[in-house]
Amino acid sequence: MQSVRVEMYYTYAYLREDKTPYYIGKGKGYRINSKQRSIKPPKDKSKIIYLKQNITEEEAFKHEIYMIAVLGRKDLGTGILHNRTNGGEGASGFIPSEFERQNRRDRMNKLSKENHPAFGKKRPDISKIMSSDKNPMKDPKTLEKFSGKNSNWSKRWKVYFEDGRMMEFHSIYKWCLENNYNPNLVSRMGKKKAKRHKDIVKVEVL
Repeated sequence: MQSVRVEMYYTYAYLREDKTPYYIGKGKGYRINSKQRSIKPPKDKSKIIYLKQNITEEEAFKHEIYMIAVLGRKDLGTGILHNRTNGGEGASGFIPSEFERQNRRDRMNKLSKENHPAFGKKRPDISKIMSSDKNPMKDPKTLEKFSGKNSNWSKRWKVYFEDGRMMEFHSIYKWCLENNYNPNLVSRMGKKKAKRHKDIVKVEVL
């Protein structure tokens, strides 16, 4: 009969030089020595101590919450710990309900829309525009605007591709639309305001 391995948890504390705790945590395995967090463990390993060992995750959560409540948090002015939460969060394998997931999505969508007015809007497909009556290159006024002598688009452009090719143009705006490239992004690359567009890695305006 195959045995089932049960992962046991522990609670721990990081101590100051005067041996007072500055952080209370819960974990398993190497967690107690991990440096991948805002609160770093003390360099002196003797200042890293286990509080309880070989307990279940639920027991570890309860003990973590209890110790933080007893010792208090510095950011709240209630005690001596640098913990930024009251503990008990981050359960391993925790699966949120559909209601919780939908609430999270709604909050993220609201935040994105508030900060990015174009959030959720589909960008136009240049290749479809080229084959439709809305193709700007079919408008003589547009051609004159972007190909005239006084237009920046009429300058000589060197375009470098990721496969090592280099092409030189005098009317890059027309070339971009005919080859499904975004002329605005290519222009930004020429002004050193963008680093890449599709397979184009460098653009020079001569």
